[in-house]
Amino acid sequence: MQKSTDHYGLCALSIVPVRIHADHCSEQVTQLLYGDHFKITENRKDWRKIRSTYDNVEGWVCKQQITPISKSTYKAIKDIKTPTYASDLIAFVSDGTNQLTPVIIGSTIDNTAILEHVFEGDTFSGTSEKPSLVTTALQYLNAPYQWGGKTPFGIDCSGLSQMVYKINGHPLPRDAKDQAAKGDVLSFVEESEPGDLAFFDNNEGIITHVGIIMKNNYIIHAHGKVRIDRIDQTGIFNSELGAYTHKLRVIKKII
Repeated sequence: MQKSTDHYGLCALSIVPVRIHADHCSEQVTQLLYGDHFKITENRKDWRKIRSTYDNVEGWVCKQQITPISKSTYKAIKDIKTPTYASDLIAFVSDGTNQLTPVIIGSTIDNTAILEHVFEGDTFSGTSEKPSLVTTALQYLNAPYQWGGKTPFGIDCSGLSQMVYKINGHPLPRDAKDQAAKGDVLSFVEESEPGDLAFFDNNEGIITHVGIIMKNNYIIHAHGKVRIDRIDQTGIFNSELGAYTHKLRVIKKII
């Protein structure tokens, strides 16, 4: 293992897994999407340990899947106050040889010029009103559950809430327990509005799940797949199973 470094990088691929250890068989803790930038904090032969600038999540990525950038380029990206995100479920960038790379919803488009790419698709920049959160969440409907996932092709519960809020200009931490530390507590489901977040705990009282409140006491969340279920003061009720699947801990008004 080499000494720790302090370099910088950019994701130029559609989706890159970030793992807990420097091993392709290791657990995926999150993903980098096209345009994400990060610090490289440690080097190994075929791996780089990174810290995502957006949410400070750390993990290991294969060195062949990232693009090094200079400190000045990293700073210029970081200084962008209002990022531009891809708003299509899937779009493309092309390079000088007209090779196409898929770009997933929520990817950062500001950095295409640095990579000498041309983006083809619709974008969003700025801050949306609260009703837009549910509209965005519905674009992930039926996405399969994937631990550490952040895309319509595989996503976990906190990845869903983070990406929906991110696309609409509202940053959230990566993990459900950290998201639950944000916002104002609502006492009852009936007080909530579409776009509020509901958090659920396990038998030890640890928050392990999050979903996005919809109107008429429904919730969209990732459980097996991104799905819509009923919610009440007890928790999430799955009508297919005829049972509660998650125990409600708290509802938070984030915006």
